[in-house]
Amino acid sequence: MRPPHGPGPGGANPWVRPYVLTGGRTRARQRLHVHTLVAVPYYDPGYADLLPPEARSLYDRAHTAVQSIAELSAHCSVSLGVTRVLLGDMAARERLVVNPEAYTSPYDPRLLERVIDGLHQLAR
Repeated sequence: MRPPHGPGPGGANPWVRPYVLTGGRTRARQRLHVHTLVAVPYYDPGYADLLPPEARSLYDRAHTAVQSIAELSAHCSVSLGVTRVLLGDMAARERLVVNPEAYTSPYDPRLLERVIDGLHQLAR
């Protein structure tokens, strides 16, 4: 299958990089919803220096404030699937804290109400 936008810089296939970043995995070690909140309470510059650029940007951004998986993915321009896998790896290494789920399901009515309220605020 050919990538939708042709080869990347230098003729590289753009599908290869995500595969390499995640070691071929498509799922995180733990369940991470798009609304799951994560944070890096204890930033380790030595650890950050060892990360590939995509993981580094996620790690750095998660250190600035508690953010959702979706926010980190969007701000760092890393696909949602790759973001979940990389953050799951960091959580497994205890470099990142996954906040307990406030919502048990992405279809929880309280969460949906918050999303609708946020969309109303954006529309103003």
